[in-house]
Amino acid sequence: MFKKSALAAATALCAFSVLLGGAALAKDWKKVTVGVEGAFPPFNSTTANGELQGLDLDVINEVCKRAELECTIVAQDWDSQIPSLLSGKFDVVLTMGPNEERRKVIDFSDPYVITPNTFLVAADGPLTKLPHTGEHLNTDTEEGQKAIAEIKEVLKGMTLGASLSTSQLKFVEQNFGDVVDVKTYKSSEQVQLDIEGGRLDGQFDNVVFARDRAEASKGTLTTSGPLLVGGVQATNVCIGIRKEEPELQAILNKALGEMATDGTLAELSKKWFKVDLSPKG
Repeated sequence: MFKKSALAAATALCAFSVLLGGAALAKDWKKVTVGVEGAFPPFNSTTANGELQGLDLDVINEVCKRAELECTIVAQDWDSQIPSLLSGKFDVVLTMGPNEERRKVIDFSDPYVITPNTFLVAADGPLTKLPHTGEHLNTDTEEGQKAIAEIKEVLKGMTLGASLSTSQLKFVEQNFGDVVDVKTYKSSEQVQLDIEGGRLDGQFDNVVFARDRAEASKGTLTTSGPLLVGGVQATNVCIGIRKEEPELQAILNKALGEMATDGTLAELSKKWFKVDLSPKG
């Protein structure tokens, strides 16, 4: 009985000490370094003059303005974003979708847009009419799983591409990896070039990116298949932060909450996507 009581008391004391230490070390955020890929339009891209633009940039600039943060924005390859965040090179990273694997290592702000995934394919290729094209489906439902099984039959023997360190890559590997050849890329735009060059049958990616690339291709690319959420997919678009930094998370969420309430997020979504994909409620 004593050992249990002593252990409980020690545990409580340790927890209290951690809380006190956390309070003492609470950071007064004034400056923030932001990491972004700069190659995922219309979320983020780099102009010919080397300037960063896109929804992510508009969102983070407005967040920094409202939160009175001095923000330095740095472009870096997507698959280096989380390691750079954890090492302290960045304080926040864009564009980051929460999933079970990522939640183990980092935290997230509230979402600023919510976007499903679909397929980007060659307009004259074999995948232009995938089953359930245009339907909104959740892969956590029986209906969604049946759709995935139908799509899997069509994809047998095909080659699909996805970017490294993405939930889309995980989804393709989990659901189609035993019937397709999966090629990985450092950026989504590199995948697009291989589809256009006939070296790839399709790409599984964010629907906004896929539609943007299809439109920009002037007829060589198109979207196909259902609009999918669920499972390992990270369809909430958030700002990624390190764990144990509740002050920064609260600052970001306060600004994002204000932007949702006054319609700023809706307007930015319509500006870059031509449709309002901002969170509701």
